[in-house]
Amino acid sequence: MFALTDISSVHWVAFIGAVLVFLALDLGVFHRSAHVVKVKEALAWTILWFSMAMVFAFFIAPLMAGKWTPDDTKVFITGYIVELSLSMDNVFVIAVIFSYFKVPPAYQHRVLFWGILGALIMRGVMIWIGAELVKQFSWILYVFGAFLLFTGLKMLFAKDESVDPERNPIVRLARKFLPLTDKFDGQRFTSVVNGKKLFTPLFLVLLIVETTDLVFALDSIPAIFGITKDPFIVFTSNVFAILGLRSLYFVLAGAIGYFRYLKYGLSLVLVFIGGKMLALIWEIHVSSDVSLGVVIGILVISVLASLLAARFEKKTTG
Repeated sequence: MFALTDISSVHWVAFIGAVLVFLALDLGVFHRSAHVVKVKEALAWTILWFSMAMVFAFFIAPLMAGKWTPDDTKVFITGYIVELSLSMDNVFVIAVIFSYFKVPPAYQHRVLFWGILGALIMRGVMIWIGAELVKQFSWILYVFGAFLLFTGLKMLFAKDESVDPERNPIVRLARKFLPLTDKFDGQRFTSVVNGKKLFTPLFLVLLIVETTDLVFALDSIPAIFGITKDPFIVFTSNVFAILGLRSLYFVLAGAIGYFRYLKYGLSLVLVFIGGKMLALIWEIHVSSDVSLGVVIGILVISVLASLLAARFEKKTTG
């Protein structure tokens, strides 16, 4: 695998090892017993994960990578913001899934933990494949760009569709081939009923969460390669975004209605990145400063527009 920053296999192992330690502490110490994650606790974790991402970008990464420049820091932050923003769309879908299966709030963190662990593995594999494709076939970036442009325009003009978990092919296969019970057994994924080991609804929800992230990754992975071709920046920005997704869910799940225009903002971000990648055909390069400014500007405007619209609606109906 190629690298634009001076990163060795030791750095990769150290970073992945640190992530695994943090995840082990999360599940084994801070969330060992099932409990309802309050907004205050979730907000504290969100701030912590964001702070860790910034510390990594400004201090740890420059120490790890001898060739890491201030421009690499900007690229990392741009990628992190894009991936975190695209993950917010995933948050709303997960909220619908939890609601549909009536998952008790105390058990939701466990599903998200294992779901995110699976997402880290899947995205790691996809990033490795993407990096190898870009390395061997540079023209694949134009394919990614066209795909993102198409996806962004489709999102921009498509009508909102309700999420129906029962239409998920994984759910249909699971119901057909796996021994399932319709009763929860605490936060366990399996349960023994009449001497027979069965999968609980929590396991079914975990399967849907994993496949949902896989679908969203089909957009987010090409998007990050539109920002940088450096696999280390691609991977680390993805990891920090995914790690913050869990706490972000508990912060935003109850405020879905306040982000009605976020979808349009995300679609414009995809259009911008796709257009940026296609512009390379004519040797038009967009600087990291411009990319970061455009991405933040689009997202801030979409969120502010959503909040103002919600406030106006509340006034008129109240």
